Amino acid sequence: MKNLAIIGASYLQLPLILKAKELGYVTHVFAWKSDDVGEKAADYFYPISIVEKDLIADKCKEIGIDGIVSIATDLGAITVNYVANKLGLIGNSLHATEISTNKHLMRLAFEKGGDPSPKSRLVSSYEQAKELALEYPVIVKPTDRSGSRAITKLEDNNGLKGAVERAIEQSFEKKALIEEYACGQEYSVECITYHGEHNFLAVTKKFTTGSPKFIETGHLEPAPISDTLTEKIKKTVFHALDTLNITEGASHTEIKIDEDENIRLIEIGGRMGGDCIGSDLVYLSTGVDFVKAVIDVALGNKPDLTKKADGRYSLIRFVFDKNDLGVIERIKKEHPEIIVREDNMKEITGEVTDSSTRFGAIILKSDSMEVLKKYLPRDE
Repeated sequence: MKNLAIIGASYLQLPLILKAKELGYVTHVFAWKSDDVGEKAADYFYPISIVEKDLIADKCKEIGIDGIVSIATDLGAITVNYVANKLGLIGNSLHATEISTNKHLMRLAFEKGGDPSPKSRLVSSYEQAKELALEYPVIVKPTDRSGSRAITKLEDNNGLKGAVERAIEQSFEKKALIEEYACGQEYSVECITYHGEHNFLAVTKKFTTGSPKFIETGHLEPAPISDTLTEKIKKTVFHALDTLNITEGASHTEIKIDEDENIRLIEIGGRMGGDCIGSDLVYLSTGVDFVKAVIDVALGNKPDLTKKADGRYSLIRFVFDKNDLGVIERIKKEHPEIIVREDNMKEITGEVTDSSTRFGAIILKSDSMEVLKKYLPRDE
């Protein structure tokens, strides 16, 4: 049996661990010990922090792993590709990993590659930021975090100090980006690449809290857009993936599209999207087993991307407050047949400040968009 290394043990990695075991692979999971679900689900668990790349590489060499994977985490992707390169396994290059996990380097790459992307400025202190001649509105964000952490929209320079300091505090490298604000509806684009060949899976419509923090309130797949626009999105995203030198594995591209169908690239992660988009929504709306495909690519197997569920829709709606719980109760009464499951539900205590502090979610599927429409989160 083949040995598969998995980076991370949180609930985000659980679908990956379970799928690998279902396929008959031996799972070797690496993470800081904290009694996460992945520790118990793994065949073998190693209490090594996912940032300890060389320790993990040494252990993987000792085990004799055949592939290494992680989903829905930039930090995990860094270790995956580092170990893969060190041991001669399948992964993206270290250069591709660096520019796809650092928003400043990504912006520079997009500018050089001619990809449509907002202009941005890099700062490491408020003192630097206040000297810039900024055209508002702007977005302030850490250079190397995900999950809507420390993202702030500013209409003017009021609040600039706090926004920059929060972003720097959350950043691993202690730097922030100040970017022009891109108007339009937000979407994400789910793809998988095998030996340099990009494969489109789905466009997902994103719902958020809007300004100033833009925390995701839900995702709908497939997005209700035209075939013509979908083809335009695919062309734009595939070019950007080439710009970032992403040659293997999943990718999650966040874009904005304005009323004139102009596309702006917000960022690309060289990994599967979180929020159950990759682990659940893609399969529910297309029939493509995205998690299996990620494992296949890591092991050198061409993934089966045959779509088996066209005409089906999927939705995840997150819990922020008691009103959301009320919607869930209404779904249970009106259309219990569309419920796939409730995910990571917790008691409501306090306020949601980023995606990691939401109080759970409900995942739905239906052959009827009209049914799901009744339960969509409000547009920002």
